[in-house]
Amino acid sequence: MLILFDHVTPSGIAWFLPDHIVTKVKDRGWDALANGDLLAEAERAGFDVLLTADKNMRYQQNLAARKIALVVLSTPQWPVVRLHPERIAAAVNAATLGSYTEVHLPVE
Repeated sequence: MLILFDHVTPSGIAWFLPDHIVTKVKDRGWDALANGDLLAEAERAGFDVLLTADKNMRYQQNLAARKIALVVLSTPQWPVVRLHPERIAAAVNAATLGSYTEVHLPVE
């Protein structure tokens, strides 16, 4: 699966996803794109999943027509994220074209 990390997604999450190809928005030069343009570019480039912590994206964009899956983390804070690799990997692995999944990462 080809996964795109947006600018707030901790790069350390890539270690949780060893069977996938992970690219960062910044590495593609897309870090200045607005959400709609970012989703369109990601779809054109063949990405399967956008991993983000932008919980507003589902309200700001019409996701019904999208092919890319969105996996949204409840927080991008690495001290919290690193405690929940199984939740994140499960959400990514279960993503299907056009799906939307929020991953709640409790602060322990």
